[in-house]
Amino acid sequence: MKIYTKKDLNEYSLSLTYDDISLVPKEISQVKSRTEVNIKSKFLGIDLSVPVLASPMDTVCGIEMARELNSLGCIGIVNRFDSSLEELFKDEKSSEGVQAVSIGLNAEDELLEKIAEKNFLVCIDTANANNAHVLKKCEEVKKKYNLKVIIGNVAHGETLTRLVDAGADAVRIGIGGGSMCTTSIQTGIGIGQVSSLLDVYFHREELKLNIALIADGGIKSPGDVAKALAAGADIVMLGRMLAGTKETPGEVIKYNDQLWKKYRGSASFGVKMKGEFIEGEETMVPYKGPVQNVINSISDGLKSSMSYLNCNSLDELKHKDCFAILSTSSYIERLPKK
Repeated sequence: MKIYTKKDLNEYSLSLTYDDISLVPKEISQVKSRTEVNIKSKFLGIDLSVPVLASPMDTVCGIEMARELNSLGCIGIVNRFDSSLEELFKDEKSSEGVQAVSIGLNAEDELLEKIAEKNFLVCIDTANANNAHVLKKCEEVKKKYNLKVIIGNVAHGETLTRLVDAGADAVRIGIGGGSMCTTSIQTGIGIGQVSSLLDVYFHREELKLNIALIADGGIKSPGDVAKALAAGADIVMLGRMLAGTKETPGEVIKYNDQLWKKYRGSASFGVKMKGEFIEGEETMVPYKGPVQNVINSISDGLKSSMSYLNCNSLDELKHKDCFAILSTSSYIERLPKK
């Protein structure tokens, strides 16, 4: 069996997803216990205990989620549809525990001035960053307000130089891979998340560009988090994995003696204005309890993966060349059997 390097994987002829690859523990590990593994990092100057960023979806990250994730050493981006967004700007204490907010292309100066006063990270929340209007908005926010800007999304590394020139500090990588996203079905646009991530990673390294990489979409498990970070991501953005937790916006619904919460894509019918093109789905997900349980599971899984791979830090993980490509049967074999 061939063990692939990141470069090998990037040159592979087919588009790859997280389900198509696995990490191979090919060397003797010197890590005695996963408790010895350090997964702390920095993202745009913010110290993180776990490299997780909550997606700015209206059923994933509001103010409560952002504050709870901050207390857990992660970051939540408050979604731009949040009806309580203005509460963040009332006084100094009102924004405690919140580090990032999202905006649309039509965000007005009044809102941006308030965001600048709080020095939040700002996420320009669009489906396609490789667009003249998105790049113009990024340049405007950077030059006029000197904020740190997250931009997205992209599927290919050739767009990276344009984003950096426009002032982007971080980029969301992945088009069509989110569990509630139907972009690829509706438009035919997008490639596998792993292939997107690798292509952008190698463009950044070869051109020595200063921009953080966010793996956004398709992550279903702690194992996928480890794969994304090994493939070059600096941080992972999560939607589905956080959906249904106590801190997500929306009520808990009881149906058939089970508890549920709503989860939908940012371009679903429930979010989009009437008459706009729909590129997202809406569903109900089981209630999961506190988000801390999910973050703890990710932390434990990531540390365990790194201990197998003889990695003591995320930087070591990023420089491991230990990938296998799975057949369909190999993937099925790994699934739990009932």
